[in-house]
Amino acid sequence: MTPAPGLLPPAASTLAPRTDLLFTAMLFLCGGVALVLCVLVIVFAVRFREGSAAERGRPLRRLRWLEVAWTVVPLLLFLGLYAWTSVDFMRLYRPPAEALPVYVVARQWMWKLQHRNGRREINELHVPLGQPVLLRMTSQDAIHSFFVPAFRLKQDVLPGRYTGLWFTATQLGEFPLLCAEYCGSAHSQMTGRIVVMAPEAYSRWLADGAAQPSLAQYGFTLFRRLGCSGCHAAGSTVHAPLLDGIVGRTVHLQDGRSLVADDNYLRDSILLPRKDVVAGFEPVMPSFAGQLDEEDMRALIAYLGSAGERR
Repeated sequence: MTPAPGLLPPAASTLAPRTDLLFTAMLFLCGGVALVLCVLVIVFAVRFREGSAAERGRPLRRLRWLEVAWTVVPLLLFLGLYAWTSVDFMRLYRPPAEALPVYVVARQWMWKLQHRNGRREINELHVPLGQPVLLRMTSQDAIHSFFVPAFRLKQDVLPGRYTGLWFTATQLGEFPLLCAEYCGSAHSQMTGRIVVMAPEAYSRWLADGAAQPSLAQYGFTLFRRLGCSGCHAAGSTVHAPLLDGIVGRTVHLQDGRSLVADDNYLRDSILLPRKDVVAGFEPVMPSFAGQLDEEDMRALIAYLGSAGERR
């Protein structure tokens, strides 16, 4: 089912109505200010036109209330808009704990997506109706931008970093997926679709895919093949940090800093191991830069993220 065309894209996510309300408020506010200014310009232009009988001999020297008003009122409007947008912005980057993770790798010129059970898609994403979905995204080459007009969502996808975005679809159907950042000669062809399905249909679709290891299982295979378990396993003779439950943990570094181990920290630790050395450990880990592509990196991080669930 494809939504019927209209003046605006359909509002097909929980965020869309709030975004539309904000833009409508901005439209009326800016339009109202422009209208008032336009009326004042016309009134004064007519009243004080050349040859009119308007009094010009005694200009007003002080209107304190007017000065206060045109300072305080815009300030209050600005603060109100700031608070409104801040609440929506912070909500956008605080996904629910039960959100379904989907891993996205952008490249010239396609979207490669993978679900937690290992099922892959190219240029389309199937999601369940009414259930939060968390996108964990990175780029293999240039800067791209994941844009779904019907969901009122747009997020830059950066090479070498991970960005996140979550949404909850509220309408069944198919919705365009676009790249909103110029990324090369075939940028206009980097399109796809979001397919929103009933939860039961989505579960069947997810299970019907070709049998393949989950992302975390593939990550475990890489973890063993690259020799990571030789240093980071509990019984290892090498003095290296244990990785069970690492995601979300506060890590204390040799230089006195502390940070939370998120996806970007794990990526840097694999590719740039001397950048953030954990306190109490020597910087002896080799770099795996050039040995892993973005999908391998995602699988390793998914495996490390599942370590806490296995404890």
